[in-house]
Amino acid sequence: MSSHANDPRQPSAAKPYVAPPVSPQDLPIDYAGFIAVVFGIAGVMFKYKLCSWLALVFSAQSIANMRNIENDLKQVMMAIMFSIMGLVTNYFGAPRPSKQS
Repeated sequence: MSSHANDPRQPSAAKPYVAPPVSPQDLPIDYAGFIAVVFGIAGVMFKYKLCSWLALVFSAQSIANMRNIENDLKQVMMAIMFSIMGLVTNYFGAPRPSKQS
């Protein structure tokens, strides 16, 4: 119990950490959202199922890490729409043309 008497810390001087405010322009780039848009467009245009699924996964990751809802929501919603549109056209649309040998 002698350790409490020799403790140099002062609980009354402790202050909680307050993060400094950061403007939306200074936030880091949302790479997951950008990758989701790229994969979504590739899934729709080239009819790759894997790209559409990856776009859906990356858009879910972007939603989970969203910091600025005003700026990020448009990009995330566009990525989700492209991925869903790609999945619908891949699974319910016309089949992809096969290579003729």
